[in-house]
Amino acid sequence: MTLVSLAAGMGSRYGGHKQIDPITKNGEFIIDFSVFDAIRCGFDKVVFVIKEENLEAFRESVGKRFEDKIEVKYVFQKLDDLPEGFSVPEGRVKPWGTAHALLAARNEVKDAFAVINADDFYGYNAYKLLAEHFANGEKSGDYCMVGYVLSNTLTENGTVSRGVCVTDELGVLTEVNERTKIEKQGDIAVSVESDGTYEIPLDAIVSMNCWGFTPDIFEGVYAGFAKFLSQPHADEMKCEYYLPFAVTELMEAGKCSVKVYRSEDSWYGVTYAEDKEKVKTSIAALMDGKIYPEKLS
Repeated sequence: MTLVSLAAGMGSRYGGHKQIDPITKNGEFIIDFSVFDAIRCGFDKVVFVIKEENLEAFRESVGKRFEDKIEVKYVFQKLDDLPEGFSVPEGRVKPWGTAHALLAARNEVKDAFAVINADDFYGYNAYKLLAEHFANGEKSGDYCMVGYVLSNTLTENGTVSRGVCVTDELGVLTEVNERTKIEKQGDIAVSVESDGTYEIPLDAIVSMNCWGFTPDIFEGVYAGFAKFLSQPHADEMKCEYYLPFAVTELMEAGKCSVKVYRSEDSWYGVTYAEDKEKVKTSIAALMDGKIYPEKLS
């Protein structure tokens, strides 16, 4: 199994390169814990999706930590990596989003694989659930996602974006509703969007971009991206093709099903600079509790 880590984003609200910002006294990064957990759950390859100009810094700071433990590959999210017949609008510099980032890995992934954000801490159980899903063999279109309880993913330092999941009685995903400005208000969460205000239960299951796919996903996302590019957008300089949107389109077309596994673990991420201390404290507690060794390597 392969772990695909989306690490091309620079974290504009955070104001720095979150993926290579130490969060432990030993200098470990969040991605160290993700790869550590993936290895002990049976993953044997990691593909980092990065910006080409960051290759040297990322390899020296992150990749070399794992080269003696797991196969490590690097691929680049390039603005002009577009389906045939399309070109970058003049003046655009912003990447095309997480689905586009995933496509950068299409030539390096040949087996079942997981997709994560490099700057998110998912916990051991997420990788265990993903590995168990594919333990009995791979079937094209048989995807999965590890979802988190909304209250376990919020920050006190601002609003967050989350994909609120809807499932059927068998736990199969039927819909993902993207909410971009969620904050806790008492015993509920509220998101004020351009089309109205939405109340969201704190125990709602949300997507944190922790997916399990088979390689056929690339063909579907590639076709979906071409469709996306062919449509008009209000802001051609900033519009993005997000992975949940791509998966939803494939579900609606009957080309895949997505089993949702619920994680009770807390998700940790540094959306804002002020989040870092909480993340450091929480991960230190996990290490003190022997959930992780005192030093990962």
